[in-house]
Amino acid sequence: MPPSFSFGAGICVLLALNLLIDQSVHSEDLPFGGQCSQKSLGTSPLYTGTKRVAIIGAGSAGSSTAYYLKDRSPIPVNITIFETSDYVGGRSTTVNAFDDPAYPAELGASIFVRANKNLVSAAERFGLVNSKAFSERPKESKYDLGIWTGSEFIFREGTDGNWWSDVAKLLWRYGLAPILTQRLMKSTVDKFLKMYEEPYFPFADLSETVEAVGLLDFTGHTGQEVLERAKIGQKFSTEIIQSSTRVNYGQNLGVIHGLETMVCMATDGAMAIDGGNWQIFDHMIRASGAHLRLNTTVSSIDRHEDGHYTLTYQHSAPEKDTSAAETDDFDVIVLTAPYHSSGLDGSIKPSLINPPDKIPYVTLHVTLLTSPHKLSPKYFNARSADEVPEMVITTLPTGMDTGLDRDHAVGPSVFWSVSTLATVPRVDKSGQVTTHYLYKIFSPDPANSTLVSQLLGFDLGPSTSSSISGIPSADVSWSYVKEWKSYPYELPRVTFENLKLDDHQLYYTNAIEPFISTMETSSLMGSNIAALIANQWEGDMARPRDVCTASKFLKSQG
Repeated sequence: MPPSFSFGAGICVLLALNLLIDQSVHSEDLPFGGQCSQKSLGTSPLYTGTKRVAIIGAGSAGSSTAYYLKDRSPIPVNITIFETSDYVGGRSTTVNAFDDPAYPAELGASIFVRANKNLVSAAERFGLVNSKAFSERPKESKYDLGIWTGSEFIFREGTDGNWWSDVAKLLWRYGLAPILTQRLMKSTVDKFLKMYEEPYFPFADLSETVEAVGLLDFTGHTGQEVLERAKIGQKFSTEIIQSSTRVNYGQNLGVIHGLETMVCMATDGAMAIDGGNWQIFDHMIRASGAHLRLNTTVSSIDRHEDGHYTLTYQHSAPEKDTSAAETDDFDVIVLTAPYHSSGLDGSIKPSLINPPDKIPYVTLHVTLLTSPHKLSPKYFNARSADEVPEMVITTLPTGMDTGLDRDHAVGPSVFWSVSTLATVPRVDKSGQVTTHYLYKIFSPDPANSTLVSQLLGFDLGPSTSSSISGIPSADVSWSYVKEWKSYPYELPRVTFENLKLDDHQLYYTNAIEPFISTMETSSLMGSNIAALIANQWEGDMARPRDVCTASKFLKSQG
């Protein structure tokens, strides 16, 4: 297949980071009397036979931490994962239309790409079946993709497989900008990929590593500034590239930093796991042997003088009252949820020496629904239904400020995207089989009944409520809505969060989010934290030899 200039998938490549830790050996701890010998791992609080690790969160980062730590640990490890919700996967969540597993739809992280080393290798190891992204689309339209401004389509990509025709249209409209963008994206991804390998992996300081691999010029400027510096034309930037940053992150080029802008353009080899991407993380947890505690919320963390931690937590199932608080002790804690929304802000003692910044998150409303109606040609100013693309993503009209404030960032289009995911056969009251279409809408505000009726071209009755659930089943046969705090506002910055929140062993994988927010990035951070923990334990195992040597030296000096 020729190189892809198809940016319609609007998906992301990802990557990661880490941190290192150290413990001091004080001279007063050295054995000055008698014969010096290697200490057993079990004779000191520092060396326990089995290390106990608590991971807070069962999404990509948490499951990856457990999976890679079990694989890399030089000593036995007992892992417990605490998850507030009733499922594994975090922002990778699948909902079945009509509660039928034959028709799954991703609520969050929909696809991953060939360059996502952790996700691809895990899917292969676990024998999970992946399909080309968006392969279930009906293909009843002339166009796979359209970019909509709120009044017109400025670009449409055909379904006829004529790659050369689409490329010719791009080059005719935008000149060399697509080629310059492709080159810039590939060079940026190459810099990212260094973070998977030595000498960068694992690393202790994200800010230093970002600078070392040459990415500060991208994170420190907006996407608009980075593209202007690369002499990529404004028309291509605001029409094509900005539509990708909007569908992926709900942010325009004047807001989002240049690095996240570039990875949004890396869509080669887009794929998804049949039945839901969450299965990767479920298999990781199973392979790790971790104890999984769903519907369990950690309410406080207390560190003791000897270095171990006590977690206080409560279990609550939807059908039961919240249980009494329980406690448990651990040697290492890994927090994967955003600190300020984890419920632990102010509930960790002693106070954190590296408290995370309070970062604003994008509010994303996801609406899944099924209907017998196709997307309306009237709404999209098209001549017929087959001229409305099956995936509509949006951008701002020419001349509109790309640095719009958060409340008005979406512009006149009202939504970020609307996609026709698949067809679903339904049996009507007369026993006839009819075709319904499964749609997904991303929007900054809840998609109400008025918007849905306009998008699908049906009339609302006078008594219909504003809620989608109030639409008659003849027009909307099933629906599911979800509000996410989906990803941070990826504002330009040149320094990043610490990967340890204290001076001991309280790790924070979510430090990666202001850098890049993706499934793969979270997984790589989890693998990196696991490597740092394992390296620490290896050092602890070797340290008694160093203590012994130091003891002999000091004793010889009188």
